[in-house]
Amino acid sequence: MALKATVSVPAAVTPLPALRRRLLLSSSSSSRAVASKVLKTTAAMATAVQPAVVVGAGRVGQALLGMGPLGGDVRVGRGEKVPDGAPSGPILVCTRNDDLDGVLEATPKSRWRDLVFFQNGMLEPWFESKGLVDANQVLAYFAVSKVGEPPVDGITDTNPEGLTAAFGNWAPAVAARLQNGGLTCKVLEKEAFQKQMLEKLIWISAFMLVGARHPGATVGVVEKEYLAEVIFFQV
Repeated sequence: MALKATVSVPAAVTPLPALRRRLLLSSSSSSRAVASKVLKTTAAMATAVQPAVVVGAGRVGQALLGMGPLGGDVRVGRGEKVPDGAPSGPILVCTRNDDLDGVLEATPKSRWRDLVFFQNGMLEPWFESKGLVDANQVLAYFAVSKVGEPPVDGITDTNPEGLTAAFGNWAPAVAARLQNGGLTCKVLEKEAFQKQMLEKLIWISAFMLVGARHPGATVGVVEKEYLAEVIFFQV
């Protein structure tokens, strides 16, 4: 059955290490194929952190601001327009999925190519409807417990290089910013990025569906008490 709807969850979700190991062990050949397409991250590490516009003042948005050059970034709240004098670098969108239409309306069309989307879910249908071809995206595998707290990277035994990935023209700049904040980030080609995106979408969808069957159950509770209801399958 096709997964049609976009899953709206917080902007950064870090799957639990044990669960990631189970899922990735079932698709090791696929993981190796994806890994072979990873671009060299050394180029991203050598890239200076560019000033950016950060849309969203939540946990992830504030964390990204803390990784940027001192006094160089501009923060834009939900419903606020991207100012004309904003930095010419990436526009990091850290809002909920259902805020994206408003973000697009508040951004000059000439700057749409600079938008970098941190949302989870399958955004391609929305991108296509807005004419956003090869939009910049980030799969964030790090967690920020509360505003002001340092982010925790989603590194596992299976993936010691980290799982966060970026795609698009601004991917090296995003990777440089995250690495400046002590996080890992791979720069991927489109096909490799889409495979990893689908894997994360399946993980989120499975755990959210099981959690919905048990009101109040968190992801951790699903793993501990209802894992038998989660079916992993190879993409």
